[in-house]
Amino acid sequence: MKKIVLAGPPHSGKSCLREGLKQALRAIPGAPYPYVITACPDGEGSWFQETVTKDPELARQCKAAYKGKFTPEFVRRVADSVSKCGLPLTLVDIGGIPSPENATMCASATHIVLLAGDMSRLEEWRAFAARLGLVIIAEIHSAYEAKEDIVEPLNGSGVLKGQVHALERGVPLADRPMVRALANHIAGLCSSSTEVP
Repeated sequence: MKKIVLAGPPHSGKSCLREGLKQALRAIPGAPYPYVITACPDGEGSWFQETVTKDPELARQCKAAYKGKFTPEFVRRVADSVSKCGLPLTLVDIGGIPSPENATMCASATHIVLLAGDMSRLEEWRAFAARLGLVIIAEIHSAYEAKEDIVEPLNGSGVLKGQVHALERGVPLADRPMVRALANHIAGLCSSSTEVP
């Protein structure tokens, strides 16, 4: 089982990446279905991206209604969900602060994808991953103003690196080169697993 955290500073485009990644993984024959756990009470559940595409005003209203704060109950519920999920592939979308709450919710995860607009801000996330024993599988620059993605060759470290451009709500992202590369990287990790569920 792979339980992969999507992490990085606020406003990096994690929720947009999550939706594009989910669609890209679903398009890979034989890849496990990517079950998503939204671990941030910001009102952007896994339903949000699709709703923005179909009805932006409804999405805005629902987000406002569902937005909340971290509570002990929320943290415990999400931590239990991550811990008890027995599916082959789970994506855990967390908020943008390497907080104790996020650490508690991610304690049962296995891997982490780091995404940031300012790559100098990844050091605190690398430290977060190290504290929890999460294997970093990607470090991606979220370059909103860029015109194209950049995918660096995967080296011996097993960490996918590069750039994704213009992560935007309501825009199809599954065909972006970096999103496809990440989906293929994750699918490869899942297929090479020798773990027994």
